[in-house]
Amino acid sequence: MDSGLSSNKPTAQASNQLARAVAAVAASDGDYATAIPSLLLYRRKAPTEPLPCIYHLGLAVVAQGGKRVLLDEEVIDYGPGQALLTTVDLPVISHVTRASVHEPVLALVLTLDALDIAQVAAEMRLPPPRRPSGRSIAVERLDAPLMEALVRLVNLLAEPALVPQLAPLIQREITVRLMAGPHGPRLQHLALNGSPGQQIAKAVVWLKQNFKQPLNMNEFAARAHMSPSTFRQHFRSITGTSPLQYQKQLRLQEARQMMLSQNIDAGRAGGLVGYESPSQFSREYSRLFGASPREDVRRMRLA
Repeated sequence: MDSGLSSNKPTAQASNQLARAVAAVAASDGDYATAIPSLLLYRRKAPTEPLPCIYHLGLAVVAQGGKRVLLDEEVIDYGPGQALLTTVDLPVISHVTRASVHEPVLALVLTLDALDIAQVAAEMRLPPPRRPSGRSIAVERLDAPLMEALVRLVNLLAEPALVPQLAPLIQREITVRLMAGPHGPRLQHLALNGSPGQQIAKAVVWLKQNFKQPLNMNEFAARAHMSPSTFRQHFRSITGTSPLQYQKQLRLQEARQMMLSQNIDAGRAGGLVGYESPSQFSREYSRLFGASPREDVRRMRLA
């Protein structure tokens, strides 16, 4: 069957096909979990306020509209025909920049699996990347075959009986095409045993699981088999922030979620995520979210 995406150069038609596929599921504003566990669809009819969040290992694609991600001092804009790849969980600030009732933002997020990436890298026997991958977030143009695979994955949601058999095949195709394309060197560095990228990725996983504990930098660096100074350098290069700032954002975002979903007051939430001083918690919370804990939660509930 002719999909209309035969050229390797992505076209407006390709983005329109993906936008129609997403809109068929995401009929109104919201985040849509799907029958494919790693696939999330997204729709917004207006620009949104900047919101701190965690971007996980995965691919974010805007089919219509525009989004912006802030990482440290770096500003990343992306829109139709582009894909944002994150290879390490990163604390970022994200928001919709271009959207309207007639042309809402239509987007998808596909979570990737590190084990699948390592297996594909081994099977493809690609030459080692010539240069370090740098920061673990980047925007690249989508080529038509990769866009076509994404369209097929979203359209598969209309055939739920076939999802268990076909979704893994299409997702593996997407991983292969990512490895063979501009995003490939970053994914290769993630798959290389003992590489700084892989060691920092492991450190990030540990930190996410133990963010309530006091952070001993010497012990933390030793887990990655690096000196503290080398570890801090690689951590900032890859994540865009220091280990202490990363831990702080994890704590504050977890506290925010507790207050929103469990109706816990600010003092108790701060203590539960590792803060000993309520005043320090309140100061750092206000600095990150732009309002006191009480005011921020009230604002979020109204929104």
